Amino acid sequence: MKTDKFTIEQLSEGFFELFEDGTFKKMNPKRLSNPMDDPTLGRYSSALGIDPLLITNGDQNIVVDPGLGWGLDHKSRYDNTSNIITNLNVFGLRPQDIHHVILTHLHFDHAAGSTFVNDQFKTEATFPNAMYYVHKEEWEYALTQIEKNHDLIGADYRMDELYKLVAENRLHFIEEDEFTVVQGVKLIKTGGHTPGHMIVKITDEEKVAYFMGDLVPTEFHLNQPSHPQTVLDTAKAHQAKKLILRKAYQEKAIMYFYHSLYKKTGQLAIDEKRRYVLKDE
Repeated sequence: MKTDKFTIEQLSEGFFELFEDGTFKKMNPKRLSNPMDDPTLGRYSSALGIDPLLITNGDQNIVVDPGLGWGLDHKSRYDNTSNIITNLNVFGLRPQDIHHVILTHLHFDHAAGSTFVNDQFKTEATFPNAMYYVHKEEWEYALTQIEKNHDLIGADYRMDELYKLVAENRLHFIEEDEFTVVQGVKLIKTGGHTPGHMIVKITDEEKVAYFMGDLVPTEFHLNQPSHPQTVLDTAKAHQAKKLILRKAYQEKAIMYFYHSLYKKTGQLAIDEKRRYVLKDE
């Protein structure tokens, strides 16, 4: 998406299989062509994408949810897996060129790419010149979940390397329900999926876009609720989703989804059955 002020690019780490115990495995997307014949998908695991967002305005570069970060660590076995750095390289950007990193929440599939372990086995910020943003309520809740067993699928917090960001004063804790990172890029706290979950709203004149985080993780979830085993507060998530989608429809907004497999972005519309659908951008 391009506006007078912003360029928005959907990045991708690829396709992954999420198992019931919360583990991720890289998967061949060819398996999606015959999912009913697959002995695993839909029975013991789910397929999903991992798609960070890049927002630029010419002066400031913003990354939203830098992903799993596979392949970033020294001697990582995932050296053939796309990650946030290989994604940025496509657009001629280096990690040093990123000014802001938005974390919609701290589940590791969204936040692990924030840091990496170098060849001296020391944790470093993936984006050395960036300020990272997370809601204070999300951070405080995540700290209570350390070494706990999680009933929610995929709801794993892995905090060890994020402490480095705090020690270096790189992590900005948002306390407001709405917070502006740069003019036209606003964070809105929704809660629901996690206590401090946020979405991102990008506005330029009459053009509007939303990055929905895990409030609406895929286009399928526009009309279907998230699985109750993936949401901490289903009532709050439902209410926030209802309000945001109504507003986004009125604004003829472009929607971006983090976990979609197929249609990852498009303009929000309503079909003849009063269901939300996506037009092509």
